[in-house]
Amino acid sequence: MTKKLSAENQEELLSILKLRFEKNLERHEGIEWENVQEKLVAQPDKLWSLHEMERTEGEPDVVGYVESTGEYLFFDCSKESPKGRRSVCYDREALEARKKHKPETSAMDLANEMGITILTEEQYESLQQLGNFDLKTSSWIQTPENIRNLGGALFCDRRYDHVFVYHNGADSYYGARGFRGELRV
Repeated sequence: MTKKLSAENQEELLSILKLRFEKNLERHEGIEWENVQEKLVAQPDKLWSLHEMERTEGEPDVVGYVESTGEYLFFDCSKESPKGRRSVCYDREALEARKKHKPETSAMDLANEMGITILTEEQYESLQQLGNFDLKTSSWIQTPENIRNLGGALFCDRRYDHVFVYHNGADSYYGARGFRGELRV
C-alpha cells in the first residue's frame, strides 16, 4: 500500500486540518498554522497518517509543540473514540489468544499500520484538559509491560466530570471502545 496522498487528497486534507485548527485555537495557543502546514507538506508520510486518522473519524488536531524536537503534536480530538477504530482488542497477542469471535484487528496493530502511536495515560489526561472527550465511549491507552504480561490492558474515559483509568483483559473488545492516537510532525 502506498503511503502517499494524491495532490487532490493532500489539498483536501490540509483544508480540513486548517479549518479545525482555526475553530479550536484554544488547543494550540501560540502556534501558527502556516508553520504547521510547512512541516506537513515536507513530510508526505505524516500527511498520509493524518489522512488515516481523519478517515477513521479521529478528527486530528494540533495540541502542542515539542520544543526539544521541533515537532508539532497531533491528537485525535473527536468527541468520542474514533468510530473507525472501535471493536478492537488491545494487541496482536490478545487477538491471537482469542479462540472465538475474534475482532478484525487490534488497537496496536491498527495504530502501527496508520503510522501513529496510542496515547499514554499522561497524554490522555492532557487531552481531557482541552475538552470533554469519551463521555459515552472509552479508549485503549498504552499499557505498562508488567500489566500486559499478566493479560491486562488499560483504557480511559470521562464520566461524572472525572477521567477514569480502568483495566480489562487485553483480548476484550466492545463496540464503544477504540483508541486515540498521537502523531508528531
